[in-house]
Amino acid sequence: MRSQTRLISAEKFTGERLQKYTSLFSQINTQPLKGSVSKVGRPPVSPPSLLRALIYKNIRCFPSLTELVIELKENPAIAQRCGFDIRFNLPNVQRFSTFLRNTPNSLLQQIRCDLLLQLVELKEISGEYLATDSCPIKANVKENNLKTVVKDRFDKTKRPKGDPESRLGVIITFPNPNKKKIAYFWGYRNHIISDAISELPVAEITKPANVSETAIFIPQCKALQKTFHFPIKAITADSLLDSGTIIEFIAKELKAKPVIARNPRANNGTNVTVSSKGIPICAAGFEMLSRGKFRDKKQNRIRHKFICPIKGSKKFAKQHPYCPWMHPKFVDGNGCMTYLRVDVDESIRRSIDYGSQEFKKIYNLRTAAERIFSRLLTISMQEPTVRGLNATANVCTIAHITVLAVALTAVRNGQRDKIRFVKSLIPSL
Repeated sequence: MRSQTRLISAEKFTGERLQKYTSLFSQINTQPLKGSVSKVGRPPVSPPSLLRALIYKNIRCFPSLTELVIELKENPAIAQRCGFDIRFNLPNVQRFSTFLRNTPNSLLQQIRCDLLLQLVELKEISGEYLATDSCPIKANVKENNLKTVVKDRFDKTKRPKGDPESRLGVIITFPNPNKKKIAYFWGYRNHIISDAISELPVAEITKPANVSETAIFIPQCKALQKTFHFPIKAITADSLLDSGTIIEFIAKELKAKPVIARNPRANNGTNVTVSSKGIPICAAGFEMLSRGKFRDKKQNRIRHKFICPIKGSKKFAKQHPYCPWMHPKFVDGNGCMTYLRVDVDESIRRSIDYGSQEFKKIYNLRTAAERIFSRLLTISMQEPTVRGLNATANVCTIAHITVLAVALTAVRNGQRDKIRFVKSLIPSL
């Protein structure tokens, strides 16, 4: 059957803006996707073309795959720029969904890393100051729609039938300075490490919503350094990463400054005065008495227990029968008690000057990660129309590829001041 003759040539629509999209797409090395075409089933559609179309969807902020398909049909010139052969049927929504569901995320990560390497070579990303954060990605399930009636909506033992791979997560907001609001959702989280100076993401990974940032940070940071070897001077994060293990990793393995907000709920003995022998000193000025080390199975760490010397030693009690402060714990109980972690070096945390101007200045760089998420969310990363961990991870990775491709295009076109113009770069080129 002969193809229908076009009344108006697609080349007639080729204008300056389409040339700019060609410049954008040329920055992306899609070689890793060329071997991912299935050899069974329907005639294949080029995976690189599908990727370019999804990047175009992000830049144009189309909320759904349906609107992308309509745009490609109504604008054959942009379909050609994406790499589709308009003589045949253009891909439908199912083609894009299959691409997102079945493409290994590792292939898209290779494309993202290639863009990142080019930006590093162009000295747009230095990696001296890094910031880390995470963003909730709500699954497309009825349990997240509060207008529907669902029994046991947020029971973590009953996973949504619409997306069994999603997990229960928490979103904490502060509507007022002294008021905390907790909301639950089913879905995933996108964890990023960003270059705080250029405000570009350098690492990203998507996990179920119940996986904490503390479990992700160290493996993610090791993988980043294995590839890029950044000369890190400091890493900044919020109080969620105020962990002795993470602080020790940053200071000893990365040789960088840990600039992490203090978590008031996790003192871990850091507010305790310690003598030159490494023994805690109580409020009365006495060295406390050791009661041995033990493993905290719940938190998987080793602790050293210290108790009040008056209550724990008869010999010491003869010389000091009463607590000079008459501490309530001494009067009504067994005296003061404290624990020190011995599986990590807590002296690093105690040496951090949280009130210094240097700490405050570096910590302010953490907002770079929040601004990155703000730009990612404007291209619908937080509202995926697909389901499943791999498909959601691919949506997030393509959003990061879009951000990096825009930045690289701006640099290559001599507009370094526009590396963060995700939606407005094409009109301004």
